[in-house]
Amino acid sequence: MGNKVKYNLKNVHAAKLTRTEDGGYTYETPRAIPGAVSISLDAEGDSSPFYADGIVYFRSTANNGYSGDLEIALIPEWFRTDILREDLDQNGVLVEKSTITEMEKFALLFEFDGDVRCIRHVLYNCTASRPSIESETKEDTIEPGTEKLSLTADPREDGLVKSRTGDATSTETYNGWYDEVYIPTPKTETK
Repeated sequence: MGNKVKYNLKNVHAAKLTRTEDGGYTYETPRAIPGAVSISLDAEGDSSPFYADGIVYFRSTANNGYSGDLEIALIPEWFRTDILREDLDQNGVLVEKSTITEMEKFALLFEFDGDVRCIRHVLYNCTASRPSIESETKEDTIEPGTEKLSLTADPREDGLVKSRTGDATSTETYNGWYDEVYIPTPKTETK
């Protein structure tokens, strides 16, 4: 397994995913996650060769999405309550319970800092595990701690995994990337 490559992030947003009664998908309006530090994602899936005539005649690949880590300066309270399903009690205290076994699913939208083309990405079907608690004490310098979420981006049941802006992306789509979760539209055939 190779080393994970970490990229500095900017414009990280999350949008809660809900399944509708008719089997469709709806997303809430994306909300900003300030202070995102880095993301590292590995592609998940198998590659199976089929041999014929002494060579690899055909190779099937399975796209099982991505898994990795999202590092954030501080996880916003709304993310803890809406996605990680922590309770906010009457005194404004966040309460974590062992009875919560499944987190909410969400879309994750982001772009990489330093990317000349500022490609914008969306992962459609993410889940996050409970963050680990880390803290450091240094004698001379104060270094802020970060919180790390283990992230899994599975394919949706309809197969949708990820979208990203490209060379031909319209200005309207690009500029509105964080206003709502982009849903692909099939190309219309020109006759």
